[in-house]
Amino acid sequence: LAIMQNLLKRLQKELLALQNDPPPGMTLNEKSVQNSITQWIVDMEGAPGTLYEGEKFQLLFKFSSRYPFDSPQVMFTGENIPVHPHVYSNGHICLSILTEDWSPALSVQSVCLSIISMLSSCKEKRRPPDNSFYVRTCNKNPKKTKWWYHGKHDNCSWEG
Repeated sequence: LAIMQNLLKRLQKELLALQNDPPPGMTLNEKSVQNSITQWIVDMEGAPGTLYEGEKFQLLFKFSSRYPFDSPQVMFTGENIPVHPHVYSNGHICLSILTEDWSPALSVQSVCLSIISMLSSCKEKRRPPDNSFYVRTCNKNPKKTKWWYHGKHDNCSWEG
């Protein structure tokens, strides 16, 4: 029970932070939180002056009972999945802070900022080279994928 209380406290704190001081172009989808405090949708708009300017996306956050020691499950959802070398067409995102570089000191806001920066620094809209194979064969939970990260902006690869 204590674990759940800590989890709820932490999530409520992060919820307030996101409502009061959202990262640029991000808004918490209030409806999503009414259903469940452990599953949020964040509405996102592509940053001005980037390849995604004016585009609208949705990020799905799912928190396990081990959050914040365990990273949230984060993926794009909805009609529009950004075309980006680190984003698969099923919404899975290859980003090291979502797996091996996660730390309990990070938050929903830091994940949002990393995703904004990942999209904003993109020079060419394209899917990852192995997109269709990955989408056919991967687990529904992106955290079950074993990702390999090559340098900061290089390609990601994975093994099933």
